[in-house]
This record gives sequence, structure tokens and C-alpha cells, in this order.
Amino acid sequence: MLHRRVGSILNLRKNAILSTVKELGNVGPLYSSASAMEALPRKLKRAEKKPWVTSVNELKRRARLEKQERRVVREVALRPPENGLLVEKLIPVAHQVLASRSQLLACASRISEEIPIFFCSFCAEVHVGHPPHKIRTCNVSGSRKNKEHTWQRGGVDHVLPVVESFHLYDRLGRAVSHNERLEVDRIPALVELCIQAGVDLPEYPTRRRKFPIYRVAGKLIDFEKRFPKDDLSGKTIETFKSSGDENDLNLPYDDIKGFATRGVESWEIMRTGAIQLMQTYGVQTCGYCPELQVGPKGHRVRQCQAFKHQMRDGQHDWQQATIDDLLSTVYVWHVRNPHAGDLLVDSLKRYYGKLPAAVELFSQAGAQIGDDYYPMMREDVVVPGLDEEKLVV
Repeated sequence: MLHRRVGSILNLRKNAILSTVKELGNVGPLYSSASAMEALPRKLKRAEKKPWVTSVNELKRRARLEKQERRVVREVALRPPENGLLVEKLIPVAHQVLASRSQLLACASRISEEIPIFFCSFCAEVHVGHPPHKIRTCNVSGSRKNKEHTWQRGGVDHVLPVVESFHLYDRLGRAVSHNERLEVDRIPALVELCIQAGVDLPEYPTRRRKFPIYRVAGKLIDFEKRFPKDDLSGKTIETFKSSGDENDLNLPYDDIKGFATRGVESWEIMRTGAIQLMQTYGVQTCGYCPELQVGPKGHRVRQCQAFKHQMRDGQHDWQQATIDDLLSTVYVWHVRNPHAGDLLVDSLKRYYGKLPAAVELFSQAGAQIGDDYYPMMREDVVVPGLDEEKLVV
């Protein structure tokens, strides 16, 4: 009899808890029991390697299949862009990405005149808005003992850093050697990706094949000459209008919110298009340093100074790159109310969210941020006051 009473009491308690949880769930995300904070790429230690985009087992499986194909002497027909031809449907995407990059730089340059950008002179931490935060995360050689940052005024280069890559005349040719490192131009990696995807720029000529190449017994066979006489890659260049000037945006100079809205749109178009291009055109990065090379393989320049570079004779440890490697995305602490001048303190850092620096810059200028960034911003978490910190469970 006693067991039945205890069981009924437990059932009533369980039902009461479930009804309370349902009521709290209908109130909104303010009372959520757990934060939906999106996992951001953490800062790697010196001896750590970047995570693989494709698993090691899958890479080994592909290597075994390629080894078996090389043993058989037969002709293998390749698909674009592996055969040297362009992917027709991605040519407009490449033009759109390059145009969005120019608009993004123009919008960020205009807004940086109104909203200050700070960077740490020791660890290169970036903060958007005034005043800069007091979160003690500066843990490098030469920094302060209390790990506070030493702030200096920065610019657009700290919000949108430029990652360079060697420009390849022939993306399927041999890799750049160490002796050629000073003879080959280095340009922004995103521009190089757009060039290889179909954008023709007069200052950076590239080879456009008319006939595909083939693979015979693991070797690439090119039936065209190295420099054919009827090579029209430099004669059929499409005129590309750069929109890097503020006047090309057709916005008033004092319309800060308009620049911010256009900047967010350009950021999304550029990032989405770059991801689409990277799925077809390979981009390689070093597993230990930020070096990048657009193309199916990395270069052979011995300039890596990262972890255990002596064992590699200074050569890079190439692996597949991600969009954050290509754009060198900088994540900064998100300021919810930039007009209030609230200071971000170290004791409450677990309640703050983060955003890409460019998105945070446009957000503080009045642009509407997409729903994809809400988990990063941690809008479902109420930041307590300094006197309420000890009361938070």
C-alpha cells in the first residue's frame, strides 16, 4: 500500500515539473535552461594542428584508389576543373564574389571612420567599438602580468585581414619552387580563387585551355603546347567594373546604416560564393601556420616557421582549407548595446557572445543581422550585473 502511495506522489511531482517546463518554454528564449551558443573555432596552441576537413581514413582510402589506378595503363577522362577547363556555372559566381569583396571593403572603410577599431599590440586581439573590453585573454610573450590587452587604434585591415597566395599562370602546372618565391606575384587569395574560377584580369594573366587534358597511368597528358599560338586568354578578357569606391554604391556619404546594410549583404554573398567555389576549386592551407595556396596542391617554398618546421625542412604541411582560412575570419566580442558605452569585463566573459569582426562592425552601425548569427551573439542569455554575478547558478 505504501509503495502505491509513493508511486502516485512521484507521478504527480513528475507531471507538475513537465507542466512547469512547458509553461516556461512558451515564454520565449529568455528563460531557456541552456544556452544555444554555437561552437566557434578555438584558438589552437602552438603544437596543435588544424582540424582536418576530410577525415584521415577517407584520405587514405582515396590514396589507395589512386595508387591502384596508376598501376593500370589506361586513359581516364577527367571532369572540369581537373581537366583544365572551367566550370561554366561557377563563372558568374566568381564575378559576383569579386564584386562583393570590393563593395565590402568600401562599406567597411566608410563605417570605420565612425566606429573605432582597436587591436592589441601583443596578441593581435581585435575589438570593435568604444571603449575596448577589459577581458584578460592576452597570454603571449611580453604581455602584461594581469593578461590585459594593450590597445591601439586599428583599421579595416584588422577587421578584414588579407590572406595572400601565389598567382598561378597555369593552375595545373608544377608548383612554385623555393627559388621562384620572389619571381611569382602574391595576390589576395580570394582574388586568386576568382581568377582560377573564370574571372580574367589584365594585370594577372592566366592560361585558359580549349582542349581538356587526360590522365594516363597516373600522369597528366596535355595535348596542347605549353604556350600555344592561338592562346586567347589575354585577348578575350571581359571588362570587369570595380566597385571599390563609395560613389559606386549609390549611397549618400552620411548614410551609415545604408553602408552597414549593404556591407552585411556583401559579406553574405562573398562568403556563400567563396564556399561554393571552394567545393570545386581546391584551396590548400598549412596545418600549423596561416599560409595558403589556391590550387589543387601547395607550393614548395620553405618558409614555414611553425611547430617542428625543422623536421619538414621549412616546408608547409598542406591540407584542405576552410572558409575561415581563406577569409582569415576574425571573431570579436559582441557588444549588445554599443550606444550605452557598457564595458565588457573579465568576470562576466562567459555571458558574452562573439561575432565575425566585419559583422560586428556592421551590427553596431545599425544593420540587421541574420538569424544564423544569433547563437553566436548569445541573445538568449541575460548578462547579470557585477553585483549579481555571485547569485547566478
